[in-house]
Amino acid sequence: MAEDQVKENQPVDNQPETEEEPLTADKVVEETIAEEESKIVDEPTVAEEAPTVFEEETAVVDESPVVVEPTVAEEATAVVEESSVEEETFTEESDVAEEAVEAESDDFVEADMDFSIEEQSADEEEDEVKESQPVEELLLPRDTLLSAGIHIGTRMKTLDMAPFIYRVRPDGLFVLDVKKADDRIRTAAKFLSRYENAKVAVAATRLYAHEPVKKFCEVTGATPIIGRFIPGQLSNPQYSHRIDPEIIVVSDPRADAQAVKEASKVGIPIVALCSTDNEFSGVDLVIPTNNKGRRALAVIFWLLARQILRERGEIGMDQDPQVTIEDFEAKVTRSEEEDT
Repeated sequence: MAEDQVKENQPVDNQPETEEEPLTADKVVEETIAEEESKIVDEPTVAEEAPTVFEEETAVVDESPVVVEPTVAEEATAVVEESSVEEETFTEESDVAEEAVEAESDDFVEADMDFSIEEQSADEEEDEVKESQPVEELLLPRDTLLSAGIHIGTRMKTLDMAPFIYRVRPDGLFVLDVKKADDRIRTAAKFLSRYENAKVAVAATRLYAHEPVKKFCEVTGATPIIGRFIPGQLSNPQYSHRIDPEIIVVSDPRADAQAVKEASKVGIPIVALCSTDNEFSGVDLVIPTNNKGRRALAVIFWLLARQILRERGEIGMDQDPQVTIEDFEAKVTRSEEEDT
């Protein structure tokens, strides 16, 4: 028994080995074909793999949300609805715009009404100012004064006469202010009307002033001093023809310098007709005017006489003396003009 077990456990070396068959070319080919066929059976084919890829894509498509394309009718309905909404929006916007335009037009109307009211109030204020302010009224129409040449000065100007000069003409002639001359005539008339008639003396050395001064004295009762002024006629008590006026009027301070000198010496107030080349030395009241023109002197003395009579109450404030301006104008012959 024991020997039998030992024999069994020991390898059998003496078994005969099977003889391997020699490899032939046909056998190698067959084995190669068999291996390749086994590979073909084990590996999936391209046709089998394709359904798998398609199935994956179908699964992906199934997982994505389904987009339903609208039909043509639905698209047309949507377009119509959008257009109606746009029309409603446009209508609302147009209504808002119309309301804004109406509001602006109302504002413009109110503004125009306010502006018209302001214009009316401004016009009323101007009318009130015009009514409150006295209307510029000259003693004679401006055209009459200008045609007489009372505003014509000389080509010389003194510092004293500067406030009475209106402008300078291109030819260098200084022009006097007519309104200021008118005001001074009124002032001088009020001043002279306070004196007795005979206590007012009027001196006229210039030839064109002779006739106006003579007529002035006849109308107002003043004392004329016509022609050359005799020295001492005011200041010499022993002179036989001495006069004792309380006020004196001179037609030209330069031509009547002697009268101005003596009147200033004895303290007699002096009223002088002054042009642009005159100075105010010794003169108390100035009437700016053309004191060399024949017509101008006639107009000035006529106006002065009329205003004195009105201030005295001898004639009404709207009346004129019986004598005219032509009566005051000097009638000078050619020979007398040449002598002067």
